[in-house]
Amino acid sequence: MPDQNGNNDHNSPINDTNMAKESLPSEIPPKMTLENIIDLTGELEHLNELVMLQIDKTGGFTSTESYFFTVQPILDLLEVEIRIRFYPGMNIQEMKLLVQDWIDKEIACVKKC
Repeated sequence: MPDQNGNNDHNSPINDTNMAKESLPSEIPPKMTLENIIDLTGELEHLNELVMLQIDKTGGFTSTESYFFTVQPILDLLEVEIRIRFYPGMNIQEMKLLVQDWIDKEIACVKKC
């Protein structure tokens, strides 16, 4: 059966453009939670580094409420950053870079201040 280019030769080279498209990570599924995005991008440990630095900076935590009091603003800010910079068709690698970049900037700010 002919391919899209009308070529009947099944031994012909594979189209590099199609291979590049197939090797790209898939697009970000719609309506993901922040937790899903962190899992999908593998940035949990990196995010935890930021959280622990912030907790150390504020003198630690003594209760669950104080922990969430410190952590919730970080998660809220990350979510806002994702909402601002996300675009339709964004792939997983691009989302990972977005999250990494934001966390790195926040870590630098915590260390600097």
